[in-house]
Amino acid sequence: MATDYDVRRTNELGGSGTALDELALKPTGLPDADEAEVTESPDLPGADLSDEELAVPVVPKQADEFTCTRCFLVHHDHRRASSSGEAPYCYDCA
Repeated sequence: MATDYDVRRTNELGGSGTALDELALKPTGLPDADEAEVTESPDLPGADLSDEELAVPVVPKQADEFTCTRCFLVHHDHRRASSSGEAPYCYDCA
């Protein structure tokens, strides 16, 4: 016997609605969020930093440092959890 899955189901009480239909019709008491307000990005004062220069000196990685292959942070060698033959990773990622 073939089953028609498009037929509306009836619940045990004899009604034709489902629990989801009943929930959708109940008012929540919360105001509806405007989709335009949600998708807009907030304009923060002073957010345009395109004319700013880097104020911190950037120091290249030293000989006694390594870059963790899991978190991609530069750590001192004493933070290395891997052995010398493996890909370097730190104790935080171990």
